[in-house]
Amino acid sequence: MFFRKKLKRVLTDPKKAEERFAKTMEEMPPEKGDRLAMILAALIVFVPAILVIFAVFGVVLYFFFFRHF
Repeated sequence: MFFRKKLKRVLTDPKKAEERFAKTMEEMPPEKGDRLAMILAALIVFVPAILVIFAVFGVVLYFFFFRHF
């Protein structure tokens, strides 16, 4: 496995991982535009996936209800 050492460090003791994360956040707090960047990144990831799901749903509905033989 590629990241065995990192996985072992995180999974063996969750309390230490949480403490390490809290320490990192104290040392390096989020900057001014980080929240907007995270929201935009989430939109870029999730909106196309949701559109694909809706498109598949729409095609299925079309073939079941609106297609004339």
